[in-house]
Order: sequence, then C-alpha cells, then structure tokens
Amino acid sequence: MKHKSSQVAIGGMASGLCLLLMFLTGMIPFSDYVCPTFAGLVLIAVAEELGRGTALIVYGAVSLLGLLLTPSKEAAILFIFIFGYYPTIRGALEEKVRPMPLRWLVKLLIFNIMVVLAYVVVVNVLGIPDIMEEFGSFGQYSALVLLAFGNIFFVIYDYTVGNLTAVYRDYFAPKFLRRGGR
Repeated sequence: MKHKSSQVAIGGMASGLCLLLMFLTGMIPFSDYVCPTFAGLVLIAVAEELGRGTALIVYGAVSLLGLLLTPSKEAAILFIFIFGYYPTIRGALEEKVRPMPLRWLVKLLIFNIMVVLAYVVVVNVLGIPDIMEEFGSFGQYSALVLLAFGNIFFVIYDYTVGNLTAVYRDYFAPKFLRRGGR
C-alpha cells in the first residue's frame, strides 16, 4: 500500500506543478509555448520514478484540467498534442525504433501529425479560424515556414528531453534520492 500511496502523492505533486506552469500562461506574456514545454519536462521525473504508465496518467489528468482551467487554451492544446506526452514516449522510441535515421523519421512524423491535429483543433474547436491572417504579409507559405521552424525546435526539444533524462537518471536521482543511476 505504501508504494501506491507514494505513486499517488508523486503523481499529484507533478500534476500540481504542471498545472502551475500552465497557469503562468495567463500571467507571463508570450509564455503560451514556453510553459507547456516546461510542464512536459516535469513528466521526465514521473516516468523515471514511477514508470511510463503513471506518467501517462499524470499527462491525462493535466491535459484535462489544463483544458478546463488554464487561461490559455492554445497552451493547453500544445501541452496535449505535443509537449505533454513526448517526454514519456521518447524513451520507448529510443528503445524500440532502430536504426537512428528511422527513429528520427518516426519522431518527426509523430511531431508533424500532432502539430497539424493541434492546428485543426485550434481552428475548428476553439473557433480561431483567422489564426494565419495574423501573419499578414508573411504570405501564403507562412504555415509551411512555421512548421519548418517547429521541426527545428522539436529537434532541440528532443535533445533537451534526452539530456535532462540522463541528468536526472545519472546525477539527480543518485545524489538526492540516494539510489543508483542506471
């Protein structure tokens, strides 16, 4: 029973921290992209300590509560479709998909599909059809240019998630949680 109560406590604290980061989108200008990114990084610790299944449960809870409670629905959609689940599934992709070029192809394919789905939800569900008009003279290719920049950011995000996972596993957990690294 102690293990289950620890799981619930850690999951609750991680959910609270993720939601706090999502709430900051209403207080910090231009944080609609940064806060969901950081909220997703919190799930690294949950996945490492409690497993991917528990991390996905926390992701689901934060996704639902974030959509209902956070001031920026766009940030909530970004967390749901891109930044929330990725730190959890990245380890499985690293383990199961070989060779590396195929792994990157799968990662980028997942990212691009989820970005397009997020855009469809933002336009059709949240009712923001004129989102591309905000770019004005940026032109008709603005969606493709933004997707290209998004892919570059995603590659950086992937490396960040990998490095933070390694730091957590090899430095933080052994030093502060008094257990051996892998």
